[in-house]
Amino acid sequence: MSLASAINTAQTIFTNTGQQTAVVSKNIANSSNGDYVRRLAMMGVDSEGQYYVKIQRAQDDALFKQTISSISQSSAQSRLLDGLQTIQSVFGGDEYPSSPSTYLATFRSSLQTYAASPGNITIASSTVADAKDLANSISTSATAVQEVRADADKEILEQVGTLNELLSKFETINNQIVGALATGADASDALDQRDKLLKSMAEIVGISTVTRSNMDTVIYSADGTVLFETIPRKVTFTPTSNYDATVTGNPILVDGIAIKAGTGGNTSAEGTLASLLQLRDDLAPKIQSQLDEMARGLVTMFQENGAPGLFVWSGTTVPAAGTITAGIASSLAVNPAAEADPTTLRDGTVNGGASSNPTASSGYTELLDSYIVAMDTPMSFDTAADLGGTATIMTYASSSIGWLEQLRKSATTADENKSVMLAQTQQALSNATGVSLDEELALMLDLEQSYKASAKLLSTVDEMLTTLLDSVR
Repeated sequence: MSLASAINTAQTIFTNTGQQTAVVSKNIANSSNGDYVRRLAMMGVDSEGQYYVKIQRAQDDALFKQTISSISQSSAQSRLLDGLQTIQSVFGGDEYPSSPSTYLATFRSSLQTYAASPGNITIASSTVADAKDLANSISTSATAVQEVRADADKEILEQVGTLNELLSKFETINNQIVGALATGADASDALDQRDKLLKSMAEIVGISTVTRSNMDTVIYSADGTVLFETIPRKVTFTPTSNYDATVTGNPILVDGIAIKAGTGGNTSAEGTLASLLQLRDDLAPKIQSQLDEMARGLVTMFQENGAPGLFVWSGTTVPAAGTITAGIASSLAVNPAAEADPTTLRDGTVNGGASSNPTASSGYTELLDSYIVAMDTPMSFDTAADLGGTATIMTYASSSIGWLEQLRKSATTADENKSVMLAQTQQALSNATGVSLDEELALMLDLEQSYKASAKLLSTVDEMLTTLLDSVR
């Protein structure tokens, strides 16, 4: 080897070692960055036999796609569970102490006590007060359920805005990657940013990706709709300002195609948008329908002479049997006449009609007894509320709570499972593409030895040149 070639070799080693050291240093600096993919400084030989350093990312496409899917499923399940827990809190949380079922049982017990002492005005007043608590429980629960729908609608609007921003940023980063690779530049940092954007999108909507030969990426929604291809597709949503039982929320459109809502406690939703649609358009309306059916049952059961009696609502008639009257629960109340004179409940004159107790006997119990029997007698309910077509009102109210609790427990179990799956997938991806400080420090020591060897070579060449020059002087 000539002295000139030795110098060139040492310079090449210095250059390559410096580049490799820079890569290792960058890896170490990003060891705690979950969105950073480890860089690999790979040695190559060009057409002229010269060594060079090529930087590659330790990317695992299969694990990354699995992580994206797990993020979507976990975020959807978590948001659904949050919504169900919010609805549970409407009824008082654990044990459901503020549920209509609880107040219904208290009211029935008061009726029995009143029937045992029909002449006691204090017991009569207490019974009407319990009826008022029952009506308030149903009406306030219905109002709260509509607030859950309104809150979901607002959150949908916010997330649609965030998704459009992410898609816009993705276009910029995607173009940078395509341009960098076309010119042979290192696109590693841009690829990290693109992966981070995909993770953020996956929390909002289920996605899948296809990467073309030039690293241009196409994004599809879980429903197969194109979200991004060269340019982002517009995601649109028109919010609804006020919700009641008769209002249907607007769809979320991706390039004019509606996103589907999730189904079930172990939701099929991917991304929070689909679970928010499920809360707003399926679960909350079902609970509203169940409350409406309870309210309809009470108005029907305590009617007097074909008109609403103890329990009244914004309408003036007794609703049709076995059919949901949308929104009746929100306006359910106790007739003010019963509050003014509780004995009207005993006599059947709450609405001012003909008395069922023509002799005005203080011991009259026939009507009160009939109410108690009616509460224990099966009646028709609309099957659209998901609780069957026939039940006593007591059983129906209990079944409503059971329906919600079963759904919540299913969602809780699914949330735990999907969270574990996400954690395991993220760990596997981190093991495959993340930075190990032990490995990087060991590599740094190897590079240090390579640097020392190059320095020794230059030192030897320097000594030889010195000796050569001294010999010709």
